[in-house]
Amino acid sequence: MKNEINLKVMLLDLIRPKKSFELGKEVKVSAYKAITWRIVGTIDTMVVSYFMTGSFKVAFSIGGFEVFSKMILYFFHERAWAKWTK
Repeated sequence: MKNEINLKVMLLDLIRPKKSFELGKEVKVSAYKAITWRIVGTIDTMVVSYFMTGSFKVAFSIGGFEVFSKMILYFFHERAWAKWTK
């Protein structure tokens, strides 16, 4: 139990900022990065799907589905991390 708590503290220290920052700006930057990364990931999925199927319709369908499925998966991933790091 004590080792588990120490591991959690060490992991939190890795992600905890070392200097003070304006929370609003950091949150905005994180949101922009998340959105742009999701766009890049979806475009990648559509391109790979097109090369594999040769169909734009199928590629856009896969990309459209993937956007929502990955958001849902990320939500549950984030909740698991939040529960684990309490």
